[in-house]
Amino acid sequence: MKPVLLVIAHGSRDPRHAATVHALVRRVRALRPGVRVETGFLDFNIPSVQGVLESLAAEGVRDVVALPLLLTRAFHAKADIPAVLRDAPPQLRIRQAEVLGPSPLLLSALERRLYEAGLTPADKSSTGVVLASAGSTDPEAIAVIADIAREWRHTGWCAVRPAFASAALPRTEDAVRELRALGCARVAVAPYVLAPGFLPDRIARGAVEAEADVLAEVLGAAPEVARVVLRRYEGAAREAFALSRVSA
Repeated sequence: MKPVLLVIAHGSRDPRHAATVHALVRRVRALRPGVRVETGFLDFNIPSVQGVLESLAAEGVRDVVALPLLLTRAFHAKADIPAVLRDAPPQLRIRQAEVLGPSPLLLSALERRLYEAGLTPADKSSTGVVLASAGSTDPEAIAVIADIAREWRHTGWCAVRPAFASAALPRTEDAVRELRALGCARVAVAPYVLAPGFLPDRIARGAVEAEADVLAEVLGAAPEVARVVLRRYEGAAREAFALSRVSA
């Protein structure tokens, strides 16, 4: 039996968040019909992660891959999720997968969102891009966003600047103005977030305030995101299987 994939989302009071998570999970299920995929939320939404784990244990499930639906390895991946998993029923063997980012597939999804918003490949060399993330107090997460921006710049954009909706600077509107000052003919904002909500709305307001030319949609249930989910699941499942063979 393949391990159950438990997708762990943060949760939000904004109903668009849960709707987007469920749409992404449906896409994942469609790509791997032989894998059981469940969804649990850390806060605000149901079912809770703990509730899903207890239900799985009651059914007799043994192996679970818990996948943080997060783009960077910050506090939730390092502290919140491991704490919840430690309280899981003891009969479950749980392997926590890596977070989704960074990944070339996510860059592809970001670029496709920009094209869906009106850009074309011919616009790249004259367009500056703001890579707008939610933000974090974790220096590792901030450094990852900066690294992604540098990597993306090398694919042909006029310039790419990171921005953050909370906890770090610059804000989206300031990054837009910086790219204007650099001489980019147009400026696009690419939200590096998975689902709509409070912080993505703040990114959008910053883009509008600074008069960005293009504002892309969030990553959402993009096929590239679903593929990353499955890659992280398969990597964790292989590692857990290898460890179990060694211990045997």
